[in-house]
Amino acid sequence: MFSRTAIASFLDRPQVARFLIAVILLNAVTLGLETFPAVMDRAGGLILTIDRICLSIFVAELLARLYALGLRFFRSGWNIFDFVIVGISLLPATGGFSVLRALRILRVLRVVSVTPSLRRVVDGLGRALPGMGSVFLLILLIYYIAAVIATKLFASSFPEWFGSLGASAYSLFQIMTLESWSMGIVRPVMDVYPYAWAFFVPFILMTTFAVMNLIVGLIVNSMQEAASEDERAVTEVFEAKVLARLDEIERKIDRKP
Repeated sequence: MFSRTAIASFLDRPQVARFLIAVILLNAVTLGLETFPAVMDRAGGLILTIDRICLSIFVAELLARLYALGLRFFRSGWNIFDFVIVGISLLPATGGFSVLRALRILRVLRVVSVTPSLRRVVDGLGRALPGMGSVFLLILLIYYIAAVIATKLFASSFPEWFGSLGASAYSLFQIMTLESWSMGIVRPVMDVYPYAWAFFVPFILMTTFAVMNLIVGLIVNSMQEAASEDERAVTEVFEAKVLARLDEIERKIDRKP
């Protein structure tokens, strides 16, 4: 019988992580092939068999990790994430649960929890959310003010774009994304209101460039902080191993006559 420590050490090996990534990618390919009727007619049995084998590997890995960590398993958000993803895959995909058959593709997301670099990206996004809340509030204020102004200025001539607060907000969102904003909306408006550029240009500068770059900056900074913490954790583990080794050497030296 293997001890919990031995199983935990085995699961943490880089070779195991690489094997799981390979299985996840193979499963992603098989799930994609299931969307081709011609392929399923020819090799449907083989594809479904590979899918079941991949799911069995995921379940075995999850059970092994649950045994190795015990209740500590649920202290990690990534372990809970894997537990939910695999649990959804085990639910029957018939009757009222038929929609869950499509959700099996969520297994591909396990590559995030298995790959440290992808985990850092997600951790960075999570860390950026509190700061992004203030930025989103600022964007909402800008949108509300701009939508009210646009409705007041352009509703009479362009009711399909600026006839109501909702229509103005949607048109301004299209302008912010720079999707056909010039020839599609702004230039037709400027044919009737020549000085409309004095409204649209500052709006684009504030939303598309200034505020969006601020969001990108917050995300990048959070990702750097997450990477720094991971590096500090690795350094601390290495220092602890070195100190333990030095203590062992000192004890051996003291025992010598």
